[in-house]
Amino acid sequence: MTADSPLFDAEALETCLAPHRDAGRRIVFTNGCFDILHPGHVRLLQQARGFGDLLVLGLNSDESVHRLKGAGRPILNLVERVQVLAALRPVDVLAAFDEDNPLALIQRVRPAILVKGGDWTVDQVIGRAEVEGWGGRVEIIPLLEGLSTSELLRRIKNGVGDEV
Repeated sequence: MTADSPLFDAEALETCLAPHRDAGRRIVFTNGCFDILHPGHVRLLQQARGFGDLLVLGLNSDESVHRLKGAGRPILNLVERVQVLAALRPVDVLAAFDEDNPLALIQRVRPAILVKGGDWTVDQVIGRAEVEGWGGRVEIIPLLEGLSTSELLRRIKNGVGDEV
């Protein structure tokens, strides 16, 4: 990531990752919408980064988030989400994708470790077969109960948390 553009396009991503691969560093990949950052996201990113030497975060584009999550989403647009995520210590590289799933990006990154949250089983993880095919593995991080962007939006709408 650079100061003027923390988001890598496909060509720049390959250029960025090549020296890490050449040096034998373990590249970790995870992905998601990360619409409103919450402690569950932070925990996932911290644990994902702990599996390797470099964490690549695939970020759904605004159009992709809208298709997956529906009307009114994303709350934060891609530029805003990138600004927040680029500031987090565990995140080394950010790359957006327009598709509804990250398979093409996973194939480009070729991570040693593919990480997903506990709302997925290993059998459901998109890219599992590819990652395992080149000798990598899948790791599932348990979710923090009651923490999701949808739950946060429900709390905001219902005024829950006012008593704190």
